[in-house]
Amino acid sequence: MAIPNFLKYALVWILPLVSACTWLAMLLAMLIVWELEGHPHYTSMSANQHIAYISDIGAQGLKPLFIAGCCVTTVFLDLSFASERWLRHTGRLAKNVGAAEKILSGLSIIFAIAGTCGLILLSIFDTLHHPHLHDGFLLLFIAGYVISAIFICAEYQRLGVHFRQHRVLRLSFWLKLIFIVVEVIFAIVFAATMFDHQQNTGAIFEWIIAFVFTFYVLTFFVDLLPAARSSQEHSNAELMHLKEAENGGAMMDHSGYTNGTTTNGVNGNAYAIGVAGHDRVGAGRYKPPAAQNF
Repeated sequence: MAIPNFLKYALVWILPLVSACTWLAMLLAMLIVWELEGHPHYTSMSANQHIAYISDIGAQGLKPLFIAGCCVTTVFLDLSFASERWLRHTGRLAKNVGAAEKILSGLSIIFAIAGTCGLILLSIFDTLHHPHLHDGFLLLFIAGYVISAIFICAEYQRLGVHFRQHRVLRLSFWLKLIFIVVEVIFAIVFAATMFDHQQNTGAIFEWIIAFVFTFYVLTFFVDLLPAARSSQEHSNAELMHLKEAENGGAMMDHSGYTNGTTTNGVNGNAYAIGVAGHDRVGAGRYKPPAAQNF
């Protein structure tokens, strides 16, 4: 009995869900503990500071939770990046049709790994014992993932030119673009409050930035879910594009016929491979087009 695609590729689209749920659960646990303890004033907090930073809570008794949560979140998020790249390479998702898209995808993964290193290291080098290192790794974390998101948006914009029928590309592009704009604005405000020594305002914006990051992680669920819903064949549009490239730009009409002499010497109107859901001429079977909508 064949395994349904939904189950076969379940591990892939579950990756960003594990990442997002781990990150959100960690943040909520830290916030709830700080609330239940009666808003304690930690050693790492300024004299006039009343709202704890995530880093202040993570430098105390919940440091093991902070480190574990950051590691699980970023590892599963990076696996989501790698899975998305692999699925595009194999054709489960809309393939990169040019070198530019592959380069942009590679750069997004590199900067995501940089963001991963930043988050894991800032959780280890806490703000109580290593304040300067901690701030540097915080900057690496935010900058790494924001720049990574910029490269992903650029990749999806180029993919959208070739695969206009894939609405999920547009949806994911806009969701990630919103994340970039929001996080950059909040990061600027956060940095300004830090320089102006407005610790309480800065702490609020740090929590907001962290919670917004959860929604960014969830956008990869939108990216990966179509791999479980679609067939393994290329979409009709992609097959036409690849066929034209193979034939040196030979034109095909919309019905799926090729006019004139085919590559095997047959004259007349013959069906192209896979176009409009048909096999080669003489196969005698009809295959419905792949239900790809991503």
